[in-house]
Amino acid sequence: MASNGEQVPARPRVDFGKAAADYGRWRQGFPPEFFTRLERLGLGLRGQRLLDLGTGTGLLARAFARRGCQVTGLDLSAGLLAEAREADRDAGLSIDYIQAPAEASGLAAGYFDVISAATCWHWFDRPKAAAEARRLLRPEGRLLIADLDWHLRPGNVIDKTIQTIRRHSPARPSTTRNVFQYPVWAEELTSSGFDDWESFAFTTQLSYSQEAWRGRIRASAAVGPVMNPATLARFDEDLARTLSADFPEEPLRVDHRVFALAAWGRH
Repeated sequence: MASNGEQVPARPRVDFGKAAADYGRWRQGFPPEFFTRLERLGLGLRGQRLLDLGTGTGLLARAFARRGCQVTGLDLSAGLLAEAREADRDAGLSIDYIQAPAEASGLAAGYFDVISAATCWHWFDRPKAAAEARRLLRPEGRLLIADLDWHLRPGNVIDKTIQTIRRHSPARPSTTRNVFQYPVWAEELTSSGFDDWESFAFTTQLSYSQEAWRGRIRASAAVGPVMNPATLARFDEDLARTLSADFPEEPLRVDHRVFALAAWGRH
């Protein structure tokens, strides 16, 4: 309830499974520079045993598998995991998937060299997920928390898209988004035994056709996972008009920012 006594509407439940088809078809993974920088940190190397938390449709899991890692993906959504398995078959890759929460995977302790969590750490009970990651990692293993996030600038594609979402969505999107929250998240990691860390961040642009960007946005937390079909259709039409009017060029050049933090415990 608000301080003036008015009832505050409950936040809608976010169900990415409702948008699994758009999620699998349109979402893009991290750019090549991300993996180049990870290699300098000793992450994503051939032969490493890697667990990808919140794997969704397996975008990051497949990227690591292509680099020779032995990958397991974990997610709560059966719909997203079904999309991941189909994409793996199309790519000729073999990845093990487990439907389980990041906070209680049920996997054996001390097995993995790397545990990754890409644009999903904010969805978890973070202290519990960190404790579970510490349990699952080998003594010298590392936890990778990463974000591929929208980079908001006045008047850019992201700005116009967020304005359009806010005209329709019951879950108003944040303009600050998900990037690692220092120092709170760092203190949580330290409490779970991750005493040291190293991070990097940079801005980049990803190319989308207008159709692909609309599909990508339908898979966003404040859109397809929370909207009913009629609202989603009205939103999609509104976004199509906005893009055609303000960004008629093809492809769109969409501003993003990349963040990564590798954390490990002293041993």
